[in-house]
Amino acid sequence: MHNHKNSADEDALTMYDIEHSIGFLLSKAYQRAWAILREEIEPYDLTPPQFCLLAFLWQQDGLTQAELAEKGQIDRSTIGGMVDRLVKLSLVERRPHPQDRRAHMIHLTGQGKELEQPLSDCAQRARARITSCLNGQEANELTRMLELMRADRRFYEVPTC
Repeated sequence: MHNHKNSADEDALTMYDIEHSIGFLLSKAYQRAWAILREEIEPYDLTPPQFCLLAFLWQQDGLTQAELAEKGQIDRSTIGGMVDRLVKLSLVERRPHPQDRRAHMIHLTGQGKELEQPLSDCAQRARARITSCLNGQEANELTRMLELMRADRRFYEVPTC
């Protein structure tokens, strides 16, 4: 008795399963997470990337634009416009760097500092919604694995394929 497979069976075995690929799953999870965060912070007229910049400044006020770009893994050409928008909203201000005349330090305004608690509450609600299908241990493990991936700078290199 021959164990002979037809070409349809072989094709089924070699087809790429996009719905279970890490890239596809991360992309869909990112889209959903960003949409949930956007919904939560919408009353404050901020985008998720702007919220992230504020959150870095709540951790360490007075970072330069270059430091903010590095922390947020944001292109330097993009960060200027993001900071401009936060300046227009009176949430941050640029101050001259004491040692480097070419650089500016980004400082929270009183209004930017006042938003820390309400926006942190928004972020906590978003996290709860995003991880609602996970138990606490699973949510912590997901966070740990994503932090590992984020720490690997090779992960952010432009692919050559």
